[in-house]
Amino acid sequence: MVPQKIVCSGCGFCLYEGDLLKSPQDIIKKYNGRCPNCNKKLDFSPESVTVSPYRAEEADAK
Repeated sequence: MVPQKIVCSGCGFCLYEGDLLKSPQDIIKKYNGRCPNCNKKLDFSPESVTVSPYRAEEADAK
């Protein structure tokens, strides 16, 4: 299974990281539409999604 990570585009704060796929709308709702770190308004548009390959060595460093 490929892990998922959702970060704030304003400050890079990790809003969600895990093996269970969650919709961006669920994450936005969890934080009441604002990043808890920088207070940026959270929104989701397919054009703003970045998909990156998973790197096992980065996960091992955690």
